[in-house]
Amino acid sequence: MTSSKNKYDTLEQIIFEQGLRILGVHAYQELNLLLFVLNNGKVLRRKIDTLARLRDANQTVLDNYHLIAGGVGVHWPDVDEDLSLKGLLKAEFSMQAMAV
Repeated sequence: MTSSKNKYDTLEQIIFEQGLRILGVHAYQELNLLLFVLNNGKVLRRKIDTLARLRDANQTVLDNYHLIAGGVGVHWPDVDEDLSLKGLLKAEFSMQAMAV
């Protein structure tokens, strides 16, 4: 299947055709910071307090995550929070656009 024949948007092409995945998540509660390490060596950042279900989570809850769909998403079972790689990439590109 080529990208011209499928209905993937640009981010989905990067994720599903090029195989971009989340390898791990590092939470730093004291810094209000989540780091998402990708299989291409890049790191995405999110402020914990921007995520309602994680905002009041302690370090133990933040560290208890599971990669889902082979690294296309992250799930925190203690607070029933899910984040998708696509959503993280959208937020990253949006922040980069605002910085220009």
